Amino acid sequence: MEQMTGKAAEYEEPRDVETEYEKCEACGSNMKYDPKSNMLYCEHCGTKRSLGEEEQAAELAIEDALRAAEENGWAETTVFRCENCGAKVALAKGEIATSCPFCGTAQVVELDEMAGLKPNAVLPFRLTAEDSNEACKKWAKKKIYAPRAFKKNLKAENMHGVYIPCFTFDSRTSSRYYGRIGKRHTRTVGSGKNRRTETYIVWRNISGFYDHAFDDVTVTAGSKVTQKDLGKMAPFDSNNSKAYDGKYLLGFSSYCYEKDIVQCWSEAKGTMDAALRQMILSQYSYDLVDYLNVSTTHADVTYKYVLLPVYAGHFGFKKKNYNFFVNGTNGKVTGKTPVAIWKVALTVLAAAAALVGLAYLVMQFA
Repeated sequence: MEQMTGKAAEYEEPRDVETEYEKCEACGSNMKYDPKSNMLYCEHCGTKRSLGEEEQAAELAIEDALRAAEENGWAETTVFRCENCGAKVALAKGEIATSCPFCGTAQVVELDEMAGLKPNAVLPFRLTAEDSNEACKKWAKKKIYAPRAFKKNLKAENMHGVYIPCFTFDSRTSSRYYGRIGKRHTRTVGSGKNRRTETYIVWRNISGFYDHAFDDVTVTAGSKVTQKDLGKMAPFDSNNSKAYDGKYLLGFSSYCYEKDIVQCWSEAKGTMDAALRQMILSQYSYDLVDYLNVSTTHADVTYKYVLLPVYAGHFGFKKKNYNFFVNGTNGKVTGKTPVAIWKVALTVLAAAAALVGLAYLVMQFA
């Protein structure tokens, strides 16, 4: 609960925004993006329409974006008027794409209407909800402790396609490093009853320079999917993302960034620093690292603000909700499943029985 200050809380006036939508020229019904054909299609009569010429997304210099960064990319409440039925619909904070709840018309906020940094890239869905459902079934079959009800009741209707906001970064790095690493060795000392093997460490000082070019280091900029989840669904082929076009979003949900480019660039540099340490150490044979200091400079840094395709699913089991996510291009799945306690108990009993049997055999032949 927010605490009131000395003055009355200010009322936030909703801001009306213009939206894009597509109507079928044949019957006037709603059109949505079809991942299979990479075209717009009409749900009513089946008419398909080309998206037109597609452009590859460009890498943008980061300097201007960092100077113009805003803390809250979408802070205000927004409202659009559905041109199909006339209803006024409030958008969730940061929402870019949605459907009118009254007539189902797919709507996408016009690019110029978006607050903050504008997305310049989108990686279109290539799988349908049915495809992702099949991928989930295969994933669930490998979860030996998941209840049968979970595996049987996965349905495409529970899959919701959403474009998640991410920033990708390219950087040419130059690093200077110095440190000390150790290698374990053994030797035999003493004689007679005192003869023994001991381990000792030979320390070595290292230093040098290391250059590496990073390509599309990806950082999630929203809260719908975590960085860990994003990594488990990787790879996303963001190098083949298309220049932003709202038509790709029709029929799906999408959100604006919640973490701005300044914060995401800081996280990306942390990822690069960790990778550079591993790459530098991989040049040497070692068992222990006493210390390693690395100083890195970045050059030719570019970024894309890209929307990545994810199917989000959920399953309710014994009053708990379990979420799982599917990469909308390659079908890789991550998430948690409920656990059937009786399956775990059977495994424990089987393991205990095997141990008892092994102990019996040992006693028999001892």
